[in-house]
Amino acid sequence: MGPAAILSMLVCLLPLGFGILYAARPTEQRLALMRPISLAAIFGALHGCALGFVNVFRNIAEKEVATFDNISFVGAAESLVMLFFGFGCLMLAWLCVAIGLWRGPQTR
Repeated sequence: MGPAAILSMLVCLLPLGFGILYAARPTEQRLALMRPISLAAIFGALHGCALGFVNVFRNIAEKEVATFDNISFVGAAESLVMLFFGFGCLMLAWLCVAIGLWRGPQTR
Protein backbone atom coordinates (compact mmCIF):
# COMPACT_ATOMS: atom_id res chain seq x y z
CA MET A 1 0.00 0.00 0.00
CA GLY A 2 1.44 3.32 -1.05
CA PRO A 3 1.41 6.64 0.76
CA ALA A 4 -1.58 7.94 -1.23
CA ALA A 5 -3.69 4.93 -0.21
CA ILE A 6 -2.68 5.30 3.42
CA LEU A 7 -3.58 9.00 3.33
CA SER A 8 -6.96 8.16 1.78
CA MET A 9 -7.63 5.68 4.58
CA LEU A 10 -6.67 8.21 7.25
CA VAL A 11 -9.00 10.78 5.70
CA CYS A 12 -11.79 8.17 5.83
CA LEU A 13 -11.12 7.53 9.53
CA LEU A 14 -11.41 11.23 10.41
CA PRO A 15 -15.24 11.45 10.30
CA LEU A 16 -15.48 8.31 12.42
CA GLY A 17 -13.42 10.00 15.12
CA PHE A 18 -15.53 13.14 14.95
CA GLY A 19 -18.73 11.05 14.98
CA ILE A 20 -17.63 9.29 18.16
CA LEU A 21 -16.71 12.66 19.66
CA TYR A 22 -20.14 14.03 18.73
CA ALA A 23 -21.88 11.01 20.25
CA ALA A 24 -19.97 11.59 23.50
CA ARG A 25 -20.50 15.38 23.65
CA PRO A 26 -22.91 16.73 21.01
CA THR A 27 -22.53 20.39 20.06
CA GLU A 28 -23.71 22.36 17.04
CA GLN A 29 -20.12 23.17 16.07
CA ARG A 30 -19.15 19.48 15.90
CA LEU A 31 -22.27 18.68 13.89
CA ALA A 32 -21.50 21.47 11.43
CA LEU A 33 -17.95 20.11 11.06
CA MET A 34 -19.20 16.61 10.23
CA ARG A 35 -20.55 17.63 6.82
CA PRO A 36 -17.31 18.91 5.26
CA ILE A 37 -15.28 16.12 6.88
CA SER A 38 -17.72 13.58 5.42
CA LEU A 39 -17.28 15.10 1.97
CA ALA A 40 -13.51 14.84 2.38
CA ALA A 41 -13.90 11.15 3.26
CA ILE A 42 -16.09 10.53 0.21
CA PHE A 43 -13.54 12.17 -2.06
CA GLY A 44 -10.72 10.32 -0.28
CA ALA A 45 -12.42 6.97 -0.89
CA LEU A 46 -13.05 7.81 -4.54
CA HIS A 47 -9.43 8.96 -4.88
CA GLY A 48 -8.09 5.72 -3.43
CA CYS A 49 -10.32 3.61 -5.66
CA ALA A 50 -9.46 5.57 -8.81
CA LEU A 51 -5.76 5.42 -8.00
CA GLY A 52 -5.99 1.65 -7.63
CA PHE A 53 -7.65 1.29 -11.02
CA VAL A 54 -5.03 3.56 -12.58
CA ASN A 55 -2.36 1.18 -11.28
CA VAL A 56 -4.28 -1.84 -12.62
CA PHE A 57 -4.55 -0.26 -16.07
CA ARG A 58 -0.88 0.71 -16.00
CA ASN A 59 0.02 -2.89 -15.14
CA ILE A 60 -2.08 -4.16 -18.05
CA ALA A 61 -0.48 -1.67 -20.45
CA GLU A 62 3.06 -2.68 -19.45
CA LYS A 63 2.51 -6.31 -20.49
CA GLU A 64 3.65 -7.49 -23.90
CA VAL A 65 0.12 -8.68 -24.65
CA ALA A 66 -2.44 -6.54 -22.85
CA THR A 67 -4.74 -8.99 -21.05
CA PHE A 68 -7.02 -8.73 -18.05
CA ASP A 69 -5.62 -11.73 -16.17
CA ASN A 70 -5.87 -12.94 -12.56
CA ILE A 71 -3.42 -10.33 -11.28
CA SER A 72 -5.57 -7.62 -12.83
CA PHE A 73 -8.67 -9.04 -11.15
CA VAL A 74 -6.90 -9.00 -7.79
CA GLY A 75 -5.78 -5.41 -8.36
CA ALA A 76 -9.30 -4.33 -9.30
CA ALA A 77 -10.70 -6.03 -6.19
CA GLU A 78 -8.11 -4.32 -3.99
CA SER A 79 -9.05 -0.99 -5.57
CA LEU A 80 -12.65 -1.46 -4.44
CA VAL A 81 -11.51 -2.02 -0.85
CA MET A 82 -11.01 1.75 -0.47
CA LEU A 83 -14.67 2.39 -1.32
CA PHE A 84 -15.91 -0.24 1.13
CA PHE A 85 -13.59 1.02 3.87
CA GLY A 86 -14.44 4.68 3.30
CA PHE A 87 -18.18 4.25 3.16
CA GLY A 88 -18.09 1.82 6.08
CA CYS A 89 -16.35 4.47 8.18
CA LEU A 90 -18.91 7.05 7.06
CA MET A 91 -21.78 4.73 7.96
CA LEU A 92 -20.41 4.26 11.48
CA ALA A 93 -19.68 7.98 11.83
CA TRP A 94 -23.22 8.99 10.94
CA LEU A 95 -24.66 6.33 13.23
CA CYS A 96 -22.66 7.98 16.02
CA VAL A 97 -24.10 11.34 14.96
CA ALA A 98 -27.59 9.84 15.17
CA ILE A 99 -26.82 8.68 18.70
CA GLY A 100 -25.62 12.19 19.56
CA LEU A 101 -28.77 13.74 18.10
CA TRP A 102 -30.90 11.29 20.05
CA ARG A 103 -29.10 12.23 23.28
CA GLY A 104 -29.55 15.94 22.61
CA PRO A 105 -27.15 18.81 23.20
CA GLN A 106 -25.09 18.80 26.37
CA THR A 107 -25.50 21.70 28.76
CA ARG A 108 -22.56 22.91 30.78
